[in-house]
Amino acid sequence: MALEAKRPTMSNSRRGFYVRMKLLHKHAGPQQQEKKKNLCFRYYKCLLWFSLSLYFFSSYFITHKPIPLSRTQDSKSKTVVSRTLFESSNSTLNQQNKNVNRGLFKDLKVYIYELPSKYNTDWLANERCSNHLFASEVAIHKALSNSLDVRTSLLSSAVHLISSNYPFWNRSQGSDHVFVASHDYGACFHAMEERAAEDGIPEFLKRSIILQTFGVKFDHPCQDVENVVIPPFISPESVQTTLEKYPLTGRRDIWAFFRGKMEVHPKNISGRYYSKKVRTVIWRKYSGDPRFYLRRHRFAGYQSEIARSVFCLCPLGWAPWSPRLVESIALGCVPVIIADGIRLPFPTAVRWSDISLTVAEKDVADLGTLLGDVAASNLSAIQKNLWAPDVRRALLFNDRVQEGDATWQVLSALAQKLGRSSRTGRLSDQ
Repeated sequence: MALEAKRPTMSNSRRGFYVRMKLLHKHAGPQQQEKKKNLCFRYYKCLLWFSLSLYFFSSYFITHKPIPLSRTQDSKSKTVVSRTLFESSNSTLNQQNKNVNRGLFKDLKVYIYELPSKYNTDWLANERCSNHLFASEVAIHKALSNSLDVRTSLLSSAVHLISSNYPFWNRSQGSDHVFVASHDYGACFHAMEERAAEDGIPEFLKRSIILQTFGVKFDHPCQDVENVVIPPFISPESVQTTLEKYPLTGRRDIWAFFRGKMEVHPKNISGRYYSKKVRTVIWRKYSGDPRFYLRRHRFAGYQSEIARSVFCLCPLGWAPWSPRLVESIALGCVPVIIADGIRLPFPTAVRWSDISLTVAEKDVADLGTLLGDVAASNLSAIQKNLWAPDVRRALLFNDRVQEGDATWQVLSALAQKLGRSSRTGRLSDQ
């Protein structure tokens, strides 16, 4: 209880999060540059194509004059720098958006940790790291600081570094810090669901807030932590380029579209069907149906196919979420969500029932009939809702935060959780 007595009381005048790192750029020789170019590829290959980067946010509740946060002494008396990244009370974000509800982010402040390059720059030599479907953590950090970062395997050591050099983690054991987990099963470190669920969320993450693309409406070990469901990253530049050639209201000559992995027979070691056999059923049932444009191979210009389509199938893969969901919405194609129990991002900003269709996994063989019924009844109403600019904006991460965009939605969700860390911390001390 002595620790509780020393804890600062909560105040509305000082609230904030701490987010990590300023990227450290440095020159390297040809061999070192080549080595860096291969780091990202080897990383994805070894860890089953997931990347989890660390964003440390911390709220700062005090009633007296704050301790300066711009410089903090580490254990060796060296200066470690932490700079203000976003301050809602005097930010260019609010200045640029005159109609912003200024109370939304009132007193919200974001600070940045500066970490060694092994936590960020070293993993960005291959630009694919910042454009992959798991790159939402890069996009969030870039939007906040106009920089890039990506890393996962050093997560535990990063926590150790932060907890050794800064006071903020230790005061609440990380309950006022935020991590981005943008791969298949969030903060569970495995691509296979059974193994991910068995391993669970690492102990050092369980008090924190997780921003994750994985989300389901039922109990699941991989979301058994305070979390916010976020959309996967899709480049807004690529979307804009496609829309310039294929406008939302243009001709859509493809009725039902899907391009992606569709197994005819199970191919993985366990003998299981990918996508719980949903994609296999789609291929077997509709590959010969002229209404369905189904392709099993990669194509760099596939966004043009989406922009020409009326319905875009979004079946689950190993995990329920898919980048096709965001691409379909951004390019004006009605998403057909086939993933039982999926929890979708930003439900207060995106009215999913008004812009998408949901088909149960068991009913996938009846897709033709189900889509036909919608096409004959309320398709135009769905498209009108879908093509509203604010819907597309809410699911895309921009280089700089824009009112209503995906990073804005993340900040909004975090702002609503301010105060949670103080409550959690007090409970942990009792």
